[in-house]
Amino acid sequence: MKGFRPGVVPTLVVLVLLPLMIFLGFWQLDRGEQKRLLLESYAERRAAQPVALAQLPDEAPAFRRVRLHGQFDAEHSFLLDNRIRDGKVGVELLQGFFDQPSGLWLLLNRGWLPWPDRRTPPVFTTPTQTLDLNAWVYVAPGATFQLHADPVGANWPRLVTAVAPASLWAELGRNGFAFELRAESGPATYQADWPVVAMGPEKHLGYAVQWFAMAVALFGLYLYLGWHNAREKHHGSGHESTQHV
Repeated sequence: MKGFRPGVVPTLVVLVLLPLMIFLGFWQLDRGEQKRLLLESYAERRAAQPVALAQLPDEAPAFRRVRLHGQFDAEHSFLLDNRIRDGKVGVELLQGFFDQPSGLWLLLNRGWLPWPDRRTPPVFTTPTQTLDLNAWVYVAPGATFQLHADPVGANWPRLVTAVAPASLWAELGRNGFAFELRAESGPATYQADWPVVAMGPEKHLGYAVQWFAMAVALFGLYLYLGWHNAREKHHGSGHESTQHV
């Protein structure tokens, strides 16, 4: 193509970046669709009546409501670190709960607590009486990124950055439920309002548009550079020929 001379380096840059930008755009669209389906599932299952833990299906238990009857284990508490509510830093309180009808131990999230001063531990109390509670199953949409592993065998209450019920039951030698449960608002909870997803589908759509726009801009710049270089070369060649004559 005599009328198009973009150069070797710009061509290599476009060959690397353009497919990457397009891939990231479609990846964001796919993530947005996953979040949309997740929110639809959440809304549908949270509107259903709670069932006994033994009635939960083995597959896809996420967001299903359950009714519980039992007691908290005040000796084993987790403080899930770096939880933000209304711009304030805090933790989520998770404690073992023995559900008498199923005979299973559960890791029940009682909600968010403020933690403004790291020099003093968060203050909370644990009900000692037998309780009837409603909760819902939370299944994280993806693996949680951790800079370091949370301590095993540390003192209680234990500060953690991710929730791992199976590891807790193995450590304590208990027969326990494999997923975290989040208690619905009531006398045994603190601030029990959790966002289902950290980023909504509309955010992913916006990011996808940005990636596609950058891909179009990059390709447009590449075309302009190719035509501009070709014209410069043509004009330069014409000028040299005139001088030679």
